[in-house]
Amino acid sequence: MSLRLNCDLGESFGFWSIGLDKSVMPHIDQANIACGFHAGDPVVMQKTLALAKQNSVTIGAHPGYPDLVGFGRRTLKANAEELKAMLLYQIAALDGMAASLGIKLEYVKPHGAMYNDMMADATIRKTVMEAISSYFRPLVLMLQSTPNAAKHRQEAQRAKIQLWFEVFADRCYADDGTLLPRSEAGAVHTTEKMLAQVKQLKEHGTVTTVSGKRLKLTADTLCVHGDNMDGVNAIQQIRELIK
Repeated sequence: MSLRLNCDLGESFGFWSIGLDKSVMPHIDQANIACGFHAGDPVVMQKTLALAKQNSVTIGAHPGYPDLVGFGRRTLKANAEELKAMLLYQIAALDGMAASLGIKLEYVKPHGAMYNDMMADATIRKTVMEAISSYFRPLVLMLQSTPNAAKHRQEAQRAKIQLWFEVFADRCYADDGTLLPRSEAGAVHTTEKMLAQVKQLKEHGTVTTVSGKRLKLTADTLCVHGDNMDGVNAIQQIRELIK
């Protein structure tokens, strides 16, 4: 299995510095760049895009609910029209800034609560897909790989968009293919368990769930996190593992 590495970046804003983008960028394939609603600001967006260009990293929009205080991790009750508009606004902002630097936005990965809501609610997922489909040029949607991948692919085909299925390096999976809530013990893997999970994904296309069950997952891209130096070091180890 060939895996690309993606990471959420560009999440600093104003005087707030979040993540180690310069240290992470040389080791990843895809940068999910915050678009200003949950994190990021115009200057940070521009600097992150330039850094991605310098490292030949594919860029994606990382739109979220307008919730800087909650870092986009709280659900915002929005109707379909509102959700489509907030997605298109953020995607277009990053796409325009990228074009000004001579690079091209390739995909969209919703952030935080919007991502979770999309995975849990078929109506919201349909709205997200329709928003991306309505953009003036094709963009890929990145969403979580689950045992329902075939169903999600059919939904995407109806919306006339392409999907990239995402798996997670450092998170424990429940038996139904969802991520174990962070509030539960063992939800976030140690470095040793994370590397073992990545190796299993690469070699067998499976993860071992919290109960010990082996779960087959379609995987195009692997989400990693570089919030601190331990995370950066882990990304470097994963990079070597999946070569």
